[in-house]
Amino acid sequence: MPSTPAPLTIGYSPCPNDTFIFHALLHGAVGREASLCFAPEALADVETLNEWAFARRLDVTKLSFHAFGHVLDDYVLLDAGSALGRGCGPLLVAREQCEVAALAGKKIAIPGRYTTAAMLLRLFAPHCDNLVVMRFDRIMPSIAAGEVDAGVIIHESRFTYPFHGLTLVRDLGEWWEGESGHPIPLGGIVARRALGDAVIAAVARLVAASVRWAFAHPGDSRDYIRAHAQEMDEEVTRRHINLYVNDFSCQLGEAGRAAVAEFLRRGRMTGVLPAGRDDWFAGPVAVDDNGA
Repeated sequence: MPSTPAPLTIGYSPCPNDTFIFHALLHGAVGREASLCFAPEALADVETLNEWAFARRLDVTKLSFHAFGHVLDDYVLLDAGSALGRGCGPLLVAREQCEVAALAGKKIAIPGRYTTAAMLLRLFAPHCDNLVVMRFDRIMPSIAAGEVDAGVIIHESRFTYPFHGLTLVRDLGEWWEGESGHPIPLGGIVARRALGDAVIAAVARLVAASVRWAFAHPGDSRDYIRAHAQEMDEEVTRRHINLYVNDFSCQLGEAGRAAVAEFLRRGRMTGVLPAGRDDWFAGPVAVDDNGA
């Protein structure tokens, strides 16, 4: 009798964009690949996922594109599932309006050392080097309490920072778009190279199918999303998904791949990222009308 394949480990964040994307795959709504099965999902904040990628803990995982630039020997980027776009980048905020130059030497919170937010700050303002790493959901309260002078916020914080009495210093995604001409690559779905080309291609097909199913059946994932974002207002949840899940999430395309390539190039050029291999993309995936 044929042996049962070992379940693949998979991880992503509890944020609405990720639970929206992966609900169909983990709940049997999309076509199955006979050679694949998945272990229960591992949900963690993005920096924890980044650290797990360094340890090669998961077979398939969401991670920041900053972290991706450090693990190219172990992981390859899938065509679907990325958070990449325009008008969706991290924000540098503070209690009071100030010039960026005034933040030199000040304590600035970042949502993880290997997040894309941290890399964008280093590219935009290398003089801001007194960085304090903390979970993304602690940054706004810490700024408001005076524990840090400013911070780089991500996820739904983009919509809620005014309620904490904070002000925008610089939209780092907007800066990137103007500086590079590309949309900002925030995070992507990667698979371990050790899985082999056939398994990676099968995983890529399923992730692509899951994204398309999510768009076609947005109500199916509502309870799953709510279960992991209970503190989030429903309108904020909707705006969060609409901002971070888009055509690039279905398929990177030429524009998406060019944006990732430029992000890696600039990171290497400035020394934020190490030199690395260029075969970082697993290849495009076509998904049929049945989502298989």
